[in-house]
Amino acid sequence: MFDNKDKTEISDLGEFGLIAHLTKAVEITEPSTIKGIGDDAAVLDFSNKKTLISTDLLLEGIHFDLRYVPLKHLGYKAVQVNLSDIYAMNGKASQITFSIGLSSKFPLEAVEEIYEGALIACKKYNVDLIGGDTSASAQGLVISVTSIGYAEVDKIAYRSGAKEGDLLCISGDLGGAYVGLQLLEREKQIFLENPQIQPDLEGKDYIVERQLKPEARKDVVELFETYSIQPHAMIDVSDGLASEILHICNASKVGCKLYEDKIPIDPMTYDTAREFGLDPTVCALNGGEDYELLFTVPQEQYDKVKNQLDITIIGYITEEAAGCEMISKSGNVHPIKAQGWNAFKER
Repeated sequence: MFDNKDKTEISDLGEFGLIAHLTKAVEITEPSTIKGIGDDAAVLDFSNKKTLISTDLLLEGIHFDLRYVPLKHLGYKAVQVNLSDIYAMNGKASQITFSIGLSSKFPLEAVEEIYEGALIACKKYNVDLIGGDTSASAQGLVISVTSIGYAEVDKIAYRSGAKEGDLLCISGDLGGAYVGLQLLEREKQIFLENPQIQPDLEGKDYIVERQLKPEARKDVVELFETYSIQPHAMIDVSDGLASEILHICNASKVGCKLYEDKIPIDPMTYDTAREFGLDPTVCALNGGEDYELLFTVPQEQYDKVKNQLDITIIGYITEEAAGCEMISKSGNVHPIKAQGWNAFKER
């Protein structure tokens, strides 16, 4: 963490000096990058592949709270959540642009930490940083990331491809990021009431990391390639399992049956949710920010997915008229409703 006593004013560098300073450590490793930073536009060549592009905007006070989000983690997460959209199309991420708007309260050292986190993510996922922008902001910190990737045309998985009889599958486990957020918010309130009390996060590393440092599931896309698994439809879980299921079903004009007892929830997530008086299933359905991949595959691929340790079959696709329903642990049937995170709610 930077020391405010030794801070450097960004105005001392100017916009072009800041860009040059931040990007001097950028390395280009992706073969499809012909020209990266340093010209009016980047030049990419994906030869006969289809290009995938996604953009995310993160706003201070809406998407993150700097009272408990470390700047390096923020830069890392900003890249991760954007790469996740490329993997959700069954694609390979190859480049990003990273733009930032910041108020005068941020010294150079703070911006360096954000970019350091972003570059760590780029290196880990073999993605090139090929451009971006910096600007002054009157409303705190703003980060915009655009991710670029590619896929063969017959490998792209759209939300609209689910078919009746498909198996409904999820990677990893759910609810951890939301419960981790509740823990961080609780500790923030305690600190605001008494700054002498230090945050107590001991033993909760997994769910805190799920919130502060999520990992996009590139490995799942690689697993699909290794085992010749072709998802009919796919989406990443950013707004909660319920919302994402409904996105797939609405786009594909199908229904589904989801089994509550099949939803994967980590024991730490489960126990901490109970400590907060929360229903762990509700956290998984509506919490969001897990960035796992929800997908459907035809039943004939059952043998390929059933033995994958990090994939769980949680239901199946039905005809549209059957609706989208969850079968509870007690055998009751409930309609699936989207109650996930909404950036446009008043806060």
